[in-house]
Amino acid sequence: MRDYAKELPEHREKFIGENDLFLEIFHGNHGSQRAGRPPLLFVHGAFTGSWMWSKYIPHFMAAGWDSYCINLRGHYKSRSVDFTRVGFEDYLEDIQVAIAEIVDESGSPPIVIGFSMGGILSQKLAESVEIAGLVLIDSSICKQVHHEVPYQGGLAPQAHGLVVPAPARGEQVSADEIFEDIAFQRKYLSIESGKAFSAFSFHFGAEGISVDGSRISCRSLVISAVGNEDDDRRGRAAARHIGGEYLGLAGTTHTGLLVGQRYHEAVSRIMDWLARLQV
Repeated sequence: MRDYAKELPEHREKFIGENDLFLEIFHGNHGSQRAGRPPLLFVHGAFTGSWMWSKYIPHFMAAGWDSYCINLRGHYKSRSVDFTRVGFEDYLEDIQVAIAEIVDESGSPPIVIGFSMGGILSQKLAESVEIAGLVLIDSSICKQVHHEVPYQGGLAPQAHGLVVPAPARGEQVSADEIFEDIAFQRKYLSIESGKAFSAFSFHFGAEGISVDGSRISCRSLVISAVGNEDDDRRGRAAARHIGGEYLGLAGTTHTGLLVGQRYHEAVSRIMDWLARLQV
């Protein structure tokens, strides 16, 4: 199996905050670095960690972007915690700790790039915390978007429990992932907080997280994996709700956008958006 996390370029690592959050810091290549660029903060999704960004990071480093990858409490190499006591608000606090660390190091707030659960966390945080920009990659949706384009069928009537087991990923391939991509995830996927899931995941009976889009003042980009018409409508609604740009990638999957064979399509669009953000 190819372990993309072990192929990452040389970088710094540190533990921050009272929960010893594991933070990986990747400095952009100096030859490509432009003065005044804000750093990037990558926020992972449920069951995962900073390892999920392993294919993305080298591209942003090569383009001169300083990149920070946070691990929420209990995830990857962050200190173990009792997941039965961890809630959505705790994860919000973890991201705030990371942003404070980045501002202290770089002198400027970051552009936040959030995937899945990390996306809904980042949206909620952007209501009240200053950030330089917001990118959502197949983000969990807020209550308002679900009201506009609800999920149809396949939803559990109640929360999963105290903890949610890691996805088995028993399949060999997906629409945009080969065996190596799935095996890589299978190696690292871990349990998740049921309390957090019950707050945001409509698939497990959540009421949803309310996001006041009018309070998100930074420029934003929403990227969605599109398998059907509802996926596209939902992604467009999410972008409208926060006043952002939208890209729907047909034939891609949720995790494939980060570690699949077409991940570079999302990276390229983010790069283009970042370039326009700096004009």
